[in-house]
Amino acid sequence: MSPATLLIDNIGELSTQDWQDGSADAAAASVLRDAAVVFDGERIAWVGPSSSAPAADERYDAEGRTALPGWVDSHSHLVFAGDRTAEFEARMAGQAYAAGGIGVTTAATRAASDGDLRRLLAARVAEAAAWGTTYLETKTGYGLDVENERRSAALAAEAVDEVTYLGAHLVPAGADPEAYTELVCGEMLDAVRPYVRWADVFCERGAFTEEQSRRVLLACREAGLGLRVHGNQLGPGAGVQLAVEVGAASVDHVNFLDDADVEALAGSWGKWPGPQFVGRMGTVATVLPACDLSTRAPLAPARRLLDAGVQIAIASNCNPGTSYTSSVAFCVTTAVLQMGLSVQEAVRAATFGGALALRRHVGLDEDGQRAVGSIAVGHRADIQLLDAPSATHLAYRPGMPLTFAVWRAGERVR
Repeated sequence: MSPATLLIDNIGELSTQDWQDGSADAAAASVLRDAAVVFDGERIAWVGPSSSAPAADERYDAEGRTALPGWVDSHSHLVFAGDRTAEFEARMAGQAYAAGGIGVTTAATRAASDGDLRRLLAARVAEAAAWGTTYLETKTGYGLDVENERRSAALAAEAVDEVTYLGAHLVPAGADPEAYTELVCGEMLDAVRPYVRWADVFCERGAFTEEQSRRVLLACREAGLGLRVHGNQLGPGAGVQLAVEVGAASVDHVNFLDDADVEALAGSWGKWPGPQFVGRMGTVATVLPACDLSTRAPLAPARRLLDAGVQIAIASNCNPGTSYTSSVAFCVTTAVLQMGLSVQEAVRAATFGGALALRRHVGLDEDGQRAVGSIAVGHRADIQLLDAPSATHLAYRPGMPLTFAVWRAGERVR
């Protein structure tokens, strides 16, 4: 039996994010008025004006609300137990952020049962979905030994769309850094490999050196994993340059950049090759506004990056220490109000940009997965409705619960 078709019509503003290039004119052209969308099972079958919409098995009246692609959250850390409220309070009192708090979460995560971690993870995924996230990446990195990293990867693979191996999150207390790096590149990598698509490394002072980070990334690339990098968060460093060198899909945080870093990121893309990025794929710069606020760090220079021709993504970085929120809408609002982005630029970074950072932005890929992050025929049927007449209300009414309805792969989840 063919899947039922669903017509969502009477959409006041439809922000497709199906851009043809990086210009403001193209951004404006991606916004349709009095629009409709048809789902055929889990795929989008038609997009256009309500007056021309084809018949469908079911109809949903959007009553003039705004429709956007579901958020694509390309950076989160959801497999954890425990609480770091005391660390947050100390930071608000003036203590500088350092990566050492990861060890607190590691101890709590190791002590938790599979059942406890599974329930905590499911609750976090459901919370994100309820507020518009329809495609979600998460990382390991709170196990930091072979069995607990394997366990984290396996549990994550049950619950989210994309899993990233982050055994190189922090060297555990008492471990020799060189011996631990070898473990990450060898036995631990072998253990997580069946469950993950990506690998990441925290290339920062107090975590992994440039040389150690390169060894991890090259070993993971040899194992067939795509690459990501935590870089330039705590200060100037090698993360951005290393990410471009090894062809990482994204480098995340990017708070401290010099001209050479920005030039390297822009140069990784070359000339804009069109809507499907048919040519060379570069390194996306993923900014994490909620984390910047929570750590009182300088905001990542999103405006500067865009103006230089860098592709950017916005993600939640949901984690217990520095960004305990899965609200991508909050991150979009912050990017508009404090990072200098327009509403459409910020929405694009949190939808198409996230899909680009995960290489899920176009077509049916080698895994048979449909594109996410924009509303176009053939893409996965991921849409959210805002209880507002335009996407501008995300920034115009900051903090208001605007998410009204959410469909993921054609199924209503809110």
